[in-house]
Amino acid sequence: MQESLRAVLASQHLVARGEPRALAGGDIAQVTWLETDQGAVVVKRDTPEALAAEAEGLRALRRANTGLKVPTVIVQEGEWLIMEALAAGGKRDAARLGAGLRELHAVHGEHHGWPSDNRCGPTTQRNTPCDDGRVFQREQRLMPLGTACVERGLLPATMLDALGDVAGRLETWLPDVSPSFVHGDLWSGNVLTTPEGPAIIDPAVYYHYPEVDLAMLTLFGAPGEAFFEAYWDGARPHDWERRETLFQLYPLLNHLLLFGGAYRAGVERAIARLQST
Repeated sequence: MQESLRAVLASQHLVARGEPRALAGGDIAQVTWLETDQGAVVVKRDTPEALAAEAEGLRALRRANTGLKVPTVIVQEGEWLIMEALAAGGKRDAARLGAGLRELHAVHGEHHGWPSDNRCGPTTQRNTPCDDGRVFQREQRLMPLGTACVERGLLPATMLDALGDVAGRLETWLPDVSPSFVHGDLWSGNVLTTPEGPAIIDPAVYYHYPEVDLAMLTLFGAPGEAFFEAYWDGARPHDWERRETLFQLYPLLNHLLLFGGAYRAGVERAIARLQST
């Protein structure tokens, strides 16, 4: 075990019992399970900047005090983040997840964005606060990633023009809203089933449209009808499909940037769909 990790554990009066055990999903950061004299903890190793942002996000999610379980941050110091280990088990409760997410999105901020940048996967996520959500989506989400994809040869310049057309017309159909507190990277792998109910981990928090989280949940899976019944409580937006496509475009661009051409068709389909509506 790294001596620097032992020192961080000692600062919290924790003594390791054995060696850390690698957990699945640590392809961006090193994530391990560690037994200590005071119970199990999860240890994450990454850059200090990334871990400080994650710790801040976890604390903010806990302050929101929803029905969703969020691991407690024990300490973040340098390249180490130590947090509460969540037990796996229990029954998947889609309705409880929907109700808890509705509570989270009922927390509002003054501006779209966040006081500091954070990270969505390994990609820096720009969060410069903005009064108008359409402007934020265009200038802090869609166009920067679209430009990065073109610069790396992952999209042709013509697709950047098409993306610019979509982003430039947001004001014609997407209303500005009071920004909701969002998890920011809520794919199914960041939702855990525990004996205490649904838990959410690995946030990339900011304030923006609540569809950010809904669209991410449906991008690579389906949370189920019970989830949406609990979340919308009979108030499903009439243009949900259009919003879903819009807010899936940012994570699709990010996946194209990170993993290459397999995601190009998805980006192009989403842009074409938005241009035609």
